[in-house]
Amino acid sequence: MDIAATSGTGTPLRVAVIIGSSRDGRFAPAVGDWFLTRASLRAELTPTTIDIADTELPHTFGAPAAGLAGTRGTLAAADAFVVITPEYNHSYPGTLKNFIDLHHAEWQAKPVGFVSYGGISGGLRATEHLRAVFAELHAVTVRDTVSFHNPWGQRDDTGALAPGAGAETAATALLDQLVWWGEALRTARAARPYAAH
Repeated sequence: MDIAATSGTGTPLRVAVIIGSSRDGRFAPAVGDWFLTRASLRAELTPTTIDIADTELPHTFGAPAAGLAGTRGTLAAADAFVVITPEYNHSYPGTLKNFIDLHHAEWQAKPVGFVSYGGISGGLRATEHLRAVFAELHAVTVRDTVSFHNPWGQRDDTGALAPGAGAETAATALLDQLVWWGEALRTARAARPYAAH
C-alpha cells in the first residue's frame, strides 16, 4: 500500500526541523533551507525550525537552562521531528547530543526523520548513532533518510543547495513516512497518553 495515499486530511502535523550543527562556517543552514522548502510544499505539514546555533545550551548537565524555554515549548507542541545533522568523526555533533539530552518527555511517542550530510558516507554513520539515542527516548525513527555525499559543490548560482533528482525522491519518501507515523502516533497519544517508565 502506498504510504502517501493513506495519509489523513485533518489538522496539519507540526514538524520541528532541528538544525544540528553550531560550527562556524557550517553547511547545515543550506541543507535545512533545502529540506524546509520541500516540507513546506506538503499541505499536511506545518514545519518550524530550531537552530542549535541560536540556542543557549548549558554546558553542565543539571545547570539552569533558561534559554531552553522556547525550544522546550516548540518540541512539546510538535507532532514530529526532522534532525539535520553533519557527520563529525564518524558520529553527530556534541552540541546536538547536549540539546537532545536536555529534553526528555518532548520526544516521546513521536516520529523522527533524519537528513544528513558529510563526506563519502553522507552522514549516515551519524544517523545510525542517533537512532539508538532516540529509541532510548521512546521516539520512533522513520526508516528512509536523505543523505548528501560531499554536498559542498552542489550549489546553484545563488549559493543554495541544488542536488539531483535522487535527493528529491529521498525527501518525498522520508516525508511520506513521517506523515504516516506522525498521524498514527498523534491519534494514539490523544486516545491514550503515553507514559514512559
